[in-house]
Amino acid sequence: MGGVTTMATQQERTGQPRRRHELAAFLRGRRARVTPADVGLPPGLRRRTPGLRREEVAQLSGVGVTWYTWLEQGRPINASAQVLDAVARTLRLDRPEREHLYHLAGVPYAPDRAVDVDEISPEIQGILDALDPRPSVVYNTRYDILATNRAYRLLFDSAGKAAQGMRNVLWTLFTVPGPVCPLVDRQTELPLMVAQLRGAYGRHVGEPAWESFIARLCSASAYFAELWESGDVVPPGPRVKTFRHCAVGEVRMTSVSLSINGMPECRIVTYTANDEESSRAIENLCARGADAV
Repeated sequence: MGGVTTMATQQERTGQPRRRHELAAFLRGRRARVTPADVGLPPGLRRRTPGLRREEVAQLSGVGVTWYTWLEQGRPINASAQVLDAVARTLRLDRPEREHLYHLAGVPYAPDRAVDVDEISPEIQGILDALDPRPSVVYNTRYDILATNRAYRLLFDSAGKAAQGMRNVLWTLFTVPGPVCPLVDRQTELPLMVAQLRGAYGRHVGEPAWESFIARLCSASAYFAELWESGDVVPPGPRVKTFRHCAVGEVRMTSVSLSINGMPECRIVTYTANDEESSRAIENLCARGADAV
């Protein structure tokens, strides 16, 4: 028995360099196929890399550049499940690719593990489109925007552009100039949104993508940092919110969240006009932008 155990151990050690080599090649290949536009980054000038740069993957994943470089070079370093989830999300890996990444990294793979999702199915997009002219969007629990319909883009387009490509609602609301912010009652709504974010954060403590996002937003917005420090937690729920739009003025909308089967970290949020005046404003906005989006 001792001889068999020793042989198995030797085989495992012999296979480790080969597995690290395969891991390095796999990461380089997947990095090359993801464009800056896929992750909301500007294309930049003099870009020689066919896809993302190593430092971009590291930043988006919330890990150190040196650590990610060593991982991609096949060096013998340890990777946690949380870090691999973050890298997989940045590289837009599907489930089989994510499982393959785990195996190459020597980390046990849990198929039922709740992970971030980067894209949605055509069926979910079809539901969003069918809800038009009700503005509708798919968020994850970090408020990343995963999909929208035409009415949503028309209502929030100017704020999204001002946020410089960051497809995240909280980033937009906390960093755009006051006149551009679509929320009328920021002092009431923003604390509630941050409290909902903290409630979701409890399931992701220590995950690089979450920790990096919170740290960056705290640096970008002193108000967010203040609210985050308060530690308040509230569950999501329907609310009446007032938005402003430069073309149609203020609109009062009721937000309703709908769960998505098979996507526990995501939800459809749809906004319904709260009164006739707001309903006419949304109809007018959609009519104005029929060919704009």
